[in-house]
Amino acid sequence: MSDGTVLRDEPLPGVARVRFARPSAHNTLNSRLLLALDVELAALAATPTVRCVILTGGGDRFCPGVDPAVLRGDESLRVMEAGHAVLGRLERLPCPVIAAVNGLALGAGCELTLACDLVYAHEQARFAMPQAGTGLIPAFGGLGRLAQRVGQMRAMELLSTGRRVRAHEACALGLCLDVFPADELMDQVLTVAGRIARQAPLAVQAAKANLWAARGEGPDPSWARDRDAFARLRTTQDTAEGLAAAAEGRDPVWRGR
Repeated sequence: MSDGTVLRDEPLPGVARVRFARPSAHNTLNSRLLLALDVELAALAATPTVRCVILTGGGDRFCPGVDPAVLRGDESLRVMEAGHAVLGRLERLPCPVIAAVNGLALGAGCELTLACDLVYAHEQARFAMPQAGTGLIPAFGGLGRLAQRVGQMRAMELLSTGRRVRAHEACALGLCLDVFPADELMDQVLTVAGRIARQAPLAVQAAKANLWAARGEGPDPSWARDRDAFARLRTTQDTAEGLAAAAEGRDPVWRGR
C-alpha cells in the first residue's frame, strides 16, 4: 500500500505526542501505518520517563477509518488483526493516553479514541461508526468499547444507523470529555497532559490499570466474537455490494445474503 508514518515529539517534560500521518489518503489506516503505530507504542511502553501520551492526526485530520481499498482487497483480515493488536497495546500503555481529535473520527478512527483514556475534540470534529453501511461491523474491538463508553442502547443506535455525531453531542454522549475551538485544542490538551505528568507516576499508572480491570470482561474475549463475525460478513454478497457502492458513490442495494 502507499505511505503511512508516525511522528513523535515531546512538547513537555514527560509528555510524548504521537501523530499518525498518511496525507495522500486523508490519514486512513493501512498495514504500514498500523505497523508504524504499533512500533511507536511498543517503544513508549518501554520508556518509563513518559508519563502521558497524546495521540492525534497529522495535518488537519484525525482518522476517517480504514482505507477503502484495503477493505476491498485480500488485506482486510490482516488489517483487522493488526488493528486489534494496536488498540490493545494502546489500551495497555502504563501511562494515560489522550486522544486529541482534530477532525473526523470515523469507523476505525472512532475505535482508536475508544482505546484512549481521555478524549478531547475540536468543534469541527465528528464521530461515527458507519461500517454497517458497507455491510461490515467494527473490526478492532470497538463494539465492546463503544458500549462501555456510551451504554448498550446508545451504542446500538450509533452502530445500526451509522450517523455522524457532532463534537458537542459526542461530549454529551461520553465519546469525548470536552470540545474546544480548533486553534485551542492542542494547547488545552497539553495543559491536561502537563498536569498528569506532574503527578506521582506509579499512582497514576495504578489508577489506570485498576480502572481498566474493573470493566469486567474487557475487549479481548468480545473481540474474538467480533473477529468471527467480521470474517463471515467479509464473504457476503452484501459486503461486496456495500464496498462497491461506497467506491462508486451510490446507494447500495442490499440482498440479505
